[in-house]
Amino acid sequence: MSLLDASGLSVTYAGAPAPALAGIGFSLEEGERLAVIGESGSGKTTLARAVAGLLPPAARADGTILWRAKDTPALPGKDIGYVFQDPSASLDPVVAVGRQIAEVVRTHDGCGWPESMARAAELLDRVRLPDPAAMVHAWPHQLSGGQKQRVAIAAAIAARPALLIADEATSALDTIVQAEIVTLIRSIVDEERMALIFVTHDIALAAHLAERIIVLKNGRLIETGPAAQIVGAPADPYTRMLVEASADVASLVEGGSAREEASR
Repeated sequence: MSLLDASGLSVTYAGAPAPALAGIGFSLEEGERLAVIGESGSGKTTLARAVAGLLPPAARADGTILWRAKDTPALPGKDIGYVFQDPSASLDPVVAVGRQIAEVVRTHDGCGWPESMARAAELLDRVRLPDPAAMVHAWPHQLSGGQKQRVAIAAAIAARPALLIADEATSALDTIVQAEIVTLIRSIVDEERMALIFVTHDIALAAHLAERIIVLKNGRLIETGPAAQIVGAPADPYTRMLVEASADVASLVEGGSAREEASR
C-alpha cells in the first residue's frame, strides 16, 4: 500500500529566479527505502522538507502530497522522523541529549518524564551508543560527530514514525563513521518497518541503501527507477555523470563489514 503519493509538487522561494522544485511526482510504499540524489542545488533538501512539512515561511509550495495510509496529513516528529545534515546544529547545545530525546517521547506519546527518560536510554542503546544510562546526561559538546548523529537518529525515531527522512545525514562525517551510520539507518528502518527517504549526493550510498532512486537536477525529476537499474544502466547523461563521479563506499558497509565503533 502507498504510504504517500506526491503530484505536481513545486516549491518557489521568495526572490529566487527559478523554482527550487518544478512539478515533481512520486510515490512511496510502506516500508520502502527511497533515495533522492543530485548535486548541490538540485532540490533534494527542498523535496525532503516539503514532504516533512518543514519548509520555511519564505517558501511557496504547490501540488499535493496525499498520505494514503492516514486519514490526516502526517505530523513532523510523530509520523515523520527527520535527521538533518549537521547534528551539531540540530541538537540543542544547552540541553542534555537524553532530555532532548525524552521531549519527543513525552510530546507524542504522552508519557511522564521518568518513563520518557527511560525510553531515551533505550533509544540510545538502540543506536549503539555505549553506557546509555550515563549517556542520557551527556551534553552535545561532549560527543563526537558520529555520536551526535546517533543521538539525532534516536530522537527522530523516538515516536515510532512511519517515515524516516535522512537529509544528507552522513555527509559531515568521515568515511568509516559514514558507513556505520548507513548500516545503522538500514538496520533501524528494516527492523521497525519504516519507510525511508535518504537524501544524498553520493549515488554509491544511495544504491547500497535504497531499493529505488530518484534523480533530481535543477529542481526537476530527471530519472527514477530501481537502484540497480539506475546505477547499472542509467538512461540520462546526468545520471551517468553522477555514477562515474561517485566515490564507492558500498564496500565499507556491505555484508556488515563496517566497524561499529560507538566510541567515534
